Amino acid sequence: MDPLSDIIALLRPHTAISKPISGRGRWGVRYAAHDAPGFTLILKGVCWISLEGREPLKLSAGDFLLLPSTPAFTLSSHPGIACEPRRPMDVPVRHGDPEDEAEFDSLGGTFHIEPANAPLLLALLPRMVHIPASEGRAGRLGRVIELIGQECAEEEPGREMVLQRLLEVLLVEALRWRAVAVDEARAGLLNGLRDPALARALRAMHADVRAGWTVAGLAKLAGLSRSAFAARFGEALGCGAIEYLARWRMALAKDALILGAKSLDSIADEIGYESASAFSTAFRKRLGCPPGLYARTGGAAGIRPAGRSVPELDSWA
Repeated sequence: MDPLSDIIALLRPHTAISKPISGRGRWGVRYAAHDAPGFTLILKGVCWISLEGREPLKLSAGDFLLLPSTPAFTLSSHPGIACEPRRPMDVPVRHGDPEDEAEFDSLGGTFHIEPANAPLLLALLPRMVHIPASEGRAGRLGRVIELIGQECAEEEPGREMVLQRLLEVLLVEALRWRAVAVDEARAGLLNGLRDPALARALRAMHADVRAGWTVAGLAKLAGLSRSAFAARFGEALGCGAIEYLARWRMALAKDALILGAKSLDSIADEIGYESASAFSTAFRKRLGCPPGLYARTGGAAGIRPAGRSVPELDSWA
């Protein structure tokens, strides 16, 4: 089993919007924050993007940018230009001089993921993924984005299924990028999968989430002593192995509850709890509400009173 594929599939990216963005002359626009992931591929020319609280970044032809959760940002032809407020649109956008040939061209877009498990994506990726053209992956990403654009522009049968698969490929390509994969300062699943010993344990847990895994059993699979495995796992993933398993079980449970096709007994059995009662107790402890209420509200009830978020929702991995 591939844990990364498991997580991307659980996110179910969908409802993509892709459009051409062009500009000429001096121009600058400002967008408010929104939760949906956003992406862009620069086709011609250059532009400058500045995320809230960060220095401007120059984007050149062939560069790819992915924002897992789009913060407030500015986009401009030159750094330091005054920016006009704009709202996202699902139609072609032209900035600056509307006449003559564009000096800047890009393909930009956004999509949605299942909100209940959005922390899965945020835990995997940094705030911004910038893949320069010189890295050589932009060509592969460009082909995927071109296909996304074509699907968005047409109403062919099976459109949503095709878009979901293309968006899954887009996310996996971004996660495969060298600079994301070797970000050793960032604890999380990617860090764990880079370690062959930990990867064996992670794949085993994902392959059989129902099993009564113990630290000793996982350490044996990894070929490490119990103490060495526990220390290595915690350092790489930012939590213990059994805590990781509990979080993954809850991610699967949240997804099943929102889909609404399974009983509590069935969900409990599939993710390794002895009874629906044991599962309900564990779910309430982590999410702050019973699973039935969570299902009826589409996940909106998974917030503690007084607006305090459950840690489960704030940091997944």
